Amino acid sequence: MSLEFFGERLKAVRKAKRLTQLDLSKRLDVSKGTISSYEQGVSFPSIETLIKICHILDTSSDYLLGISDNLPFKMGGLTDEQMESVLQFVSLIEKANSIIENE
Repeated sequence: MSLEFFGERLKAVRKAKRLTQLDLSKRLDVSKGTISSYEQGVSFPSIETLIKICHILDTSSDYLLGISDNLPFKMGGLTDEQMESVLQFVSLIEKANSIIENE
């Protein structure tokens, strides 16, 4: 598991739950910059913070850490396969936006 991989999954699940970085940071009592550094793969949360993230996002640490590819939550009646497609799509959009912003 790389920090970047964890960050990508964290970001995708956060967005799927319709939370902003600011929303999550407030619930964790950390700065928005801290959430950004997790999502960019710059840093990794403590075990205590990781547990809180999992509770807030209603997801498993196994999924965030890449130990499991099974999505531990449902959204809007979507199947796991459909949800995985949504998360991949969100990730692709974010990468495209990043490329556009850097041009």
